[in-house]
Amino acid sequence: MPELLTKCTVCGGLVDDEDLFCANCGTEAPHRGNGQEADTATSATHAFTCQGCGASMSYDASAETLRCPFCGSERLEEQPAAKQLAPKKVVPFAIDRDEAEHHMREWLAKGFWRPGDLATRAAIDVMAAVYVPYWVFQAKVHTHWTADSSETPPGASASWYPMAGEHYGEYTGLLVGASGALTPGETHSICPFYLDKAVAPDAVDLENATVEQFRVQRKYARPLARQGLEQLEAAAISVEQVPGKERNVHVNLRIEDMSSEPVLLPVWIMAYKYKEKLFRFLINGQTGQATGEAPMSWRKVGSAIGAAVIGGLLLFALLVRGCS
Repeated sequence: MPELLTKCTVCGGLVDDEDLFCANCGTEAPHRGNGQEADTATSATHAFTCQGCGASMSYDASAETLRCPFCGSERLEEQPAAKQLAPKKVVPFAIDRDEAEHHMREWLAKGFWRPGDLATRAAIDVMAAVYVPYWVFQAKVHTHWTADSSETPPGASASWYPMAGEHYGEYTGLLVGASGALTPGETHSICPFYLDKAVAPDAVDLENATVEQFRVQRKYARPLARQGLEQLEAAAISVEQVPGKERNVHVNLRIEDMSSEPVLLPVWIMAYKYKEKLFRFLINGQTGQATGEAPMSWRKVGSAIGAAVIGGLLLFALLVRGCS
């Protein structure tokens, strides 16, 4: 189906049929009745753009000192009130600041290759509770699949047996990050969120909260949702359809009744310093699931390489002695 393009009424830029706002100037696009429910918009006040990392957000109206929660920069440029995509639901925070810091230090203490004093010496530079935008998708799929199974027919000499079939699936709650500051890997790593705890936006005081604005439009989130559906279907087929062990699982999806809605999800975003270097860290504000950057202990790496070299030399010496 060809894209339908119109011109923005303010700047003249081209606006796609599925765009909610002009990508050039942010003007709300008119709803053209394409059969998809239009998402509501709201006027964002206390809006800022970070000159350090480019994050766009609506800030806590009660905040005294404004710092970007994504990079810690104080170079924030206030933006005029403009139409922004309004969420359909919001998942409230269930983890407070102290719990979030505990989860962070617990995570930093794990991992052999990290410095031994990382958990205790990491100094939090900035820490903020941020409502991060996501799209939540649901869809029905009809899949044609092929795979190899380790269970071969009686008398077969091969180790693998080719199989093929069809599978029907239905999925809800598939999350795709709509953040402009966090990477897709970061927004995926802190999942899952339990959407059954979501409430209406007016049940949360978003005026006195840090809210990142939607930066990934629905049409760009849809291909990522399709990739997620392919992964879910491949996993379901491996478990439900292929006996024994499987390999070379390939799926060809026909997606039916895909729909989505914008939601805001709770994330603790931290920037911490270790030996004057800044690292970003994320905590799922509902479950405590953590992800982030951590330095590597080059002393441990060097010791491991040295031990491997010495071990290799000793083995070589033994082999030479055995041959002589």
